[in-house]
Amino acid sequence: MTRHCCDQMTDQVNWQCDQHDEPFSCPDALVYFAAKYQEYGLIIHDGGASVIGIEFCPWCGGRLPESQRDRWFQELESRGIDPWEDEVPAEFEDERWLAL
Repeated sequence: MTRHCCDQMTDQVNWQCDQHDEPFSCPDALVYFAAKYQEYGLIIHDGGASVIGIEFCPWCGGRLPESQRDRWFQELESRGIDPWEDEVPAEFEDERWLAL
């Protein structure tokens, strides 16, 4: 289980529904965490995969980590990988790339 800023955020991010495979399909899922970018968002339950990015925890008020989206793209580019055209290495599909 991935730990986050507080128990409530950890519970929300790690929510597992026994009726829905995806958090975007589950009305009880509130927060989406993109591990590879270290981004948090509130799920918009409109039938798609939309989120509203958040910078502070709705429960404890703590500042959330800064997004690593730009760094992720820069790291791939420095390796000559185009994420739109090339196969992205598995370690870049979650937070493992941050330790490289």
